[in-house]
Amino acid sequence: LNPKVCIVGSGPAGFYTAQHLIKAQQHVHVDIYERLPVPFGLVRFGVAPDHPEVKNVINTFTQTAKHSRCSFYGNVNVGKDVSVQELQRAYHAVVLSYGAEGNRTMGVPGEGLAGVYSAKDFVGWYNGLPSCRQLSPDLSCETAVILGQGNVALDVARVLLSPVDMLKETDITQPALEALAHSQVRRVLIVGRRGPVQVAFTIKELREMVNLPGTRPDMVEADFDGVTEALKDLPRPRKRLTELMLKTALQTPGETEQERRDQASRTWGLRFFRSPVEVLADPERHRTAGIRLAVTRLEGSGEAARAVLTGDVEDVTCGLVISSIGYKSLPIDQSVPFDSKSAIVPNTMGRIKQAPGLYCSGWLKTGPTGVIATTMNNSFDTARSLLDDMESGVLDLSAAKSGSQVITALLEQRGVKPVSFSDWEKIDRVEMSRGEASGKPREKLLTVEEMLHVART
Repeated sequence: LNPKVCIVGSGPAGFYTAQHLIKAQQHVHVDIYERLPVPFGLVRFGVAPDHPEVKNVINTFTQTAKHSRCSFYGNVNVGKDVSVQELQRAYHAVVLSYGAEGNRTMGVPGEGLAGVYSAKDFVGWYNGLPSCRQLSPDLSCETAVILGQGNVALDVARVLLSPVDMLKETDITQPALEALAHSQVRRVLIVGRRGPVQVAFTIKELREMVNLPGTRPDMVEADFDGVTEALKDLPRPRKRLTELMLKTALQTPGETEQERRDQASRTWGLRFFRSPVEVLADPERHRTAGIRLAVTRLEGSGEAARAVLTGDVEDVTCGLVISSIGYKSLPIDQSVPFDSKSAIVPNTMGRIKQAPGLYCSGWLKTGPTGVIATTMNNSFDTARSLLDDMESGVLDLSAAKSGSQVITALLEQRGVKPVSFSDWEKIDRVEMSRGEASGKPREKLLTVEEMLHVART
């Protein structure tokens, strides 16, 4: 028996699911299908350019991809080039791991004005996601407002305020580097509707902001009323994070730190108890000129605290608004159950409800939460469910399945040429050597056409 499994999506969820299946079952063959010609999903397109250590998981994923029982098919758009039902006929099991490529919208007037971007697209722009290449955000304003207080919000703030000399040594895209070199942004406000105790970012990211060269923090002391008293009840990681915020906001800096702050030309600040009501336009009604924020207060405490409106509003002048309120999964195919309210595929332990032989892992399964390690564990869980179903006979392994053989034939008929993992390695080599020429770890190819051209020469 040689069970054939197909995985849709080659980000961390797809690769970790594949890794576990291959390790745990001696005969299973796994085919990974990816819409882009390049693998690794958000490791390539989401992780901040100045966090190269986070990208080390690519080495593990590469080992999996080169395993004799694993194959990679890039440049294949499942749901369009080939249907999920066609995959189900060709494989014993299909795992959907295609992540969350949609944006949660703020749902406020003025959201469509020039100068308003989603963090997902902004990050995609500086990380070289082909679909975000045309973004070219206008950075000619002094103040940027980021809505949301997760790690992505801090990544964006850091990239906007980092000295260009620091960014020059990362794999940030050339167009983004040039735009940031000419940026007029001097002040970034990171806004959340709840308080300091409820922020979603982690201490590492906060520390990077606190230590960012050429910048100083700008906080509102009143935002921290009562926070010192709340400290004693907090779990340790949350406590350490809150202490660092308190220290940054309230403590009189020492001599060296004061000197550093006095010389800083850029500022960043956390703003709490604020929720967006409207993006305000300039008199010509074309561009962002500011944002109207509703003032909130908390009901309840700790993680469960809810922000309720007080009825007051506050206007902030800014020319750039970046909404970092979360990614959202999208349905792939009519045949796959999808809960549009919570934007996930309804599942139990990764088994998609009412769809035998169909599984999901990653953000499609859980919603867009957690870091790469969280995704790893949730993907291993899905792989275990699938292996249990093989053992218990829920999946009929006696049926002969032709796997990639029939799918590649279908794709050929439809004029789709998949990119293999060795084709990707050609792209990888070109990017690395282009980077080397300018002292960067890599210079990413920015269009699908260019990627395909390199893969096929």
